[in-house]
Amino acid sequence: MLGQTLVTHQTGEEGKLVSKVMLADAVDIEKEYYLAVLMDRENSCPVIVASTEGGVNIEEVAEKTPEKIHRELIHPLLGLQPYEIRNLCSKLGLSGDTAKQFGKLLKALFKLFMDCDCSMVEVNPLVTTPDGQVLALDAKFDFDDNALYRHPDIAAMHDPTEEDPREVEAAKYDLNYIGLDGNIACLVNGAGLAMATMDIIKHCGGEPANFLDVGGGATQEQVRNAFKIILGDPNVKGILVNIFGGIMDCDVIAKGIVAACGEVDLNIPLVVRLEGNNVEAGKKTLAGSDVDLISADTLADAAEKAVAAISV
Repeated sequence: MLGQTLVTHQTGEEGKLVSKVMLADAVDIEKEYYLAVLMDRENSCPVIVASTEGGVNIEEVAEKTPEKIHRELIHPLLGLQPYEIRNLCSKLGLSGDTAKQFGKLLKALFKLFMDCDCSMVEVNPLVTTPDGQVLALDAKFDFDDNALYRHPDIAAMHDPTEEDPREVEAAKYDLNYIGLDGNIACLVNGAGLAMATMDIIKHCGGEPANFLDVGGGATQEQVRNAFKIILGDPNVKGILVNIFGGIMDCDVIAKGIVAACGEVDLNIPLVVRLEGNNVEAGKKTLAGSDVDLISADTLADAAEKAVAAISV
């Protein structure tokens, strides 16, 4: 398996190169369960989710047999209480020594969740064995990125080879980038505006190639690097820049665009819509450059022009 490309539902069709393999003892399984600790945003507290249907996709269980999924909200200050463990044991049909082992494992799992600033800990499957053991056979951890500075040991485990290289490169410049499958790249300031931009591209018949939020205080350097990342995607056939300057200075974006186009061979359509803070200076910067671009006054106008430009 080492050195081979593994293709699963999680990796997508392109798959992932296998660079590490974990070896574990084979276990005889009597019964499989699902167990997770995650944050419940609606109730602003951790929640334990458990099910007797382990070893399968929990989303399928939620869709077909939601009554088999059990939740226990945990007070963020009081923490996990004995009666909450007993409630889950009862719902999962655990008793005797098996229930004691489950309780011990659950307490340790919840402590890990809190101590390591996790956003999710998922054990699937959690199993019981014929000789009476309760074991976590597989687990997935997600950590709060904003708390990683408190956990250098966890941050050191980061493996960039498991991520999209474009996203890894974007993170170096504090850019929020997610690669998609379309052909119209977006460069936007603000996550909400970025999502609206992708929606209207889709509405106009196009396909967004990425989510790229340069943030409210982007620098000329960030804009230049954002362009380089966008143009590194061979599927991109056009670029739509949509900036609404509040905190952001439109002229900073304009200068970043000019600088980027001066460093790369821009041979695809570029549609730019600027509005807000210092917009006239930004438009003047673009007009005074030799950058070949298409100006747009509104987001709808920009999306229509971007879709039309790549269709020519």
